Amino acid sequence: MPGSEHETSHLDRRQFLKYSAGAGAAGLLYASGLQARALATDARIVILGGGAGGMAMANRLSRRFDGARITLVEPREVHHYQPGWTLVASGVWNPDKTMRPNSRFVPVGVEWVRQPADGVDAANRKVALEDGSQLDYDYLIVATGLQLNYHLIDGMSPELVGSHGIGSVYASIEGATRTRDAIDAWIAQGGGKGIFTAAPTPVKCAGAPLKMTFTTLSRLEASGRRDAFQVEFMAPGDSLFTQPYVNDFVKQRFDDQDVKRRHHYRISAIDPQAREAEFTFVGPDSEFTSHHELREAEFSREGERKVVTGYDFIHVVPPMSAPDFIKSSELIAQDGPFRGEWLDVDIHTLQHNRYPEVFGIGDVIGAPINKTAASVKAQAPVVEANLLAQMQGQALPRRHNGYTSCPMITGIGKAMLVEFGYDNDFAFLPSFPFIDPRDESWVTWVMKDRMLQPAYYAVLEGRA
Repeated sequence: MPGSEHETSHLDRRQFLKYSAGAGAAGLLYASGLQARALATDARIVILGGGAGGMAMANRLSRRFDGARITLVEPREVHHYQPGWTLVASGVWNPDKTMRPNSRFVPVGVEWVRQPADGVDAANRKVALEDGSQLDYDYLIVATGLQLNYHLIDGMSPELVGSHGIGSVYASIEGATRTRDAIDAWIAQGGGKGIFTAAPTPVKCAGAPLKMTFTTLSRLEASGRRDAFQVEFMAPGDSLFTQPYVNDFVKQRFDDQDVKRRHHYRISAIDPQAREAEFTFVGPDSEFTSHHELREAEFSREGERKVVTGYDFIHVVPPMSAPDFIKSSELIAQDGPFRGEWLDVDIHTLQHNRYPEVFGIGDVIGAPINKTAASVKAQAPVVEANLLAQMQGQALPRRHNGYTSCPMITGIGKAMLVEFGYDNDFAFLPSFPFIDPRDESWVTWVMKDRMLQPAYYAVLEGRA
């Protein structure tokens, strides 16, 4: 049942390490590949973004075409392993462990444009760059990642992270480090109130706000003064996680660990100096059924606001969206649940719904799930195969099933390997027969801590 601790994974340490050595790190992400001969073409292919999705496509396509002009638009010189930021903010990893030079991953023969994109003219197949120049394309892959909209929280900016008790693992690697320091300071004072928030929009690594809560709880318990700390989790809706079993598990575990859950609360403003946060009520208050019930009669109508005062630490999760230059282009979704906020693609083929020469991959796409590095691993071969088919006037052969994976850290030293997809109410899609996705185990913690990073770099290099 949710909240119970199972005997973990039916695999001892020696067996697991033996299996892992034989399987190779790349096997720890969803396996799907395609091998084919190079296609002769003089097509101009532009890839927007050099994160996990963009770099994976640059490497894959550089081997799949003979004569194509492939351009990667990416201003950053440093590649960040963002799945490691929660470990940095939790005091487990050193920040340097998450950084590599982008030059290590850009393949030979791909033109690397080291400046930001500023706009897309989809009708004329042009990308505007920050310096005013333009790139023409025949085919476009949008892999920009997403945008952190801290400005939608009045009074908040990423520069505040690390001061006035404010943390936010999403802000940057520096922000993750300063979040760690803010948690350290809170624990050192020996007690007080901590607030953890979630966003009302899709976010990258949807488990990160929960992971930060769980790892902080581990540290509070290790301090020997857990009873001196008050912990609250403010959620903008009914659920805490998309996958139903995990959602129930987390709710029960929060209750068991004396985390007060407040549902339908969206952070709308913050006063750093006063240590006050304003929350806006965003839905019917129907969730408080445990002994931690927090229903308040005066706070029950849509749009009403409440100020929470006197916190010692607050973890802020900002609303997120596609980057502004995508939102202002014809590529943005025109209707449906992703209207005006996310790239308009078919969630199975990853082809744009109105511009067939455009494909999307990674966090920028409008999809009900999929904002993880494991999703990129599953999406990259789909985009590769379907792009080649589109170029040859053929039916698109590959479909993405929505596979995503979250090593849900439930405490320092234990985690659940949560793998699921679009179908059957986001049913589990387990990859390993020896790991039950409902179990917390040290096995999954070891995967997260030691083995997924090499697998991630294999994805970037197009080898997995």
